[in-house]
Amino acid sequence: MTETLSGKIAFITGGARGIGRATALKLARAGCDVAIVYFNSHEEAEALCKMIRDLGRRAMAVQADVSDPTSLAEAFVEFRKQFDRVDIVVSNAAIGVLKPAMELTLKHWRRCMETNALALNTLAQQAVPLMTNGGVLIGLSSLGSLRAIPHYSFIGASKAALESLARALAQELGSRRIRVNIVSAGVVDTDALKHFPNREELLAESARRTPLQEPLTPAHVADAVYLLCQPEAALITGHTLVVDGGYCISG
Repeated sequence: MTETLSGKIAFITGGARGIGRATALKLARAGCDVAIVYFNSHEEAEALCKMIRDLGRRAMAVQADVSDPTSLAEAFVEFRKQFDRVDIVVSNAAIGVLKPAMELTLKHWRRCMETNALALNTLAQQAVPLMTNGGVLIGLSSLGSLRAIPHYSFIGASKAALESLARALAQELGSRRIRVNIVSAGVVDTDALKHFPNREELLAESARRTPLQEPLTPAHVADAVYLLCQPEAALITGHTLVVDGGYCISG
């Protein structure tokens, strides 16, 4: 793989597993040094860091609760012990409660919004002063931001808020040569999907409706993040890139 991002430094939340892990490896193989931010996946994060170092890159694991601005600020203090700038920030960590909307509470709402949407703004506040040569902020969304999915109401609302926030940040940060975009994934069979009570139904429906007839993997989503980090994407900002194999166009 050509090292098109050689010398860049990436900061990835939820980076130890699933889409975050695939993204960390993709960017490392493209030449990035990587900070892996995790909440409770310490062993997985350290193992991933070893893989990245074996590629000849620098890597560090940082524990943080992305819903807590103080915790993220502390994570950046640790980050700055090894790195003096950041070029790519990926807000991937997410959380949610899979219940009907009528059963959800204010606590559920706050947790979804703070983890899935507010974190992008907090990351921007911490990262922008370190983006001395411009940079890229990318949030991970899902089709639930636009579509009604059973038991997904508060998660979907938080993803819609994330996409709106990204557009606002893109407008505010453009003069600093900082681009802000979203990658919105279709049905990806990750560990998170195993918590869905209708997992098998979702996978079957996705397979039936996807014109490209190929299961969506974390690597496919990581590829989209990678594309938005390329110099050729220099004028793409405030955009939501959907990666779903064509699911959304199929009725």
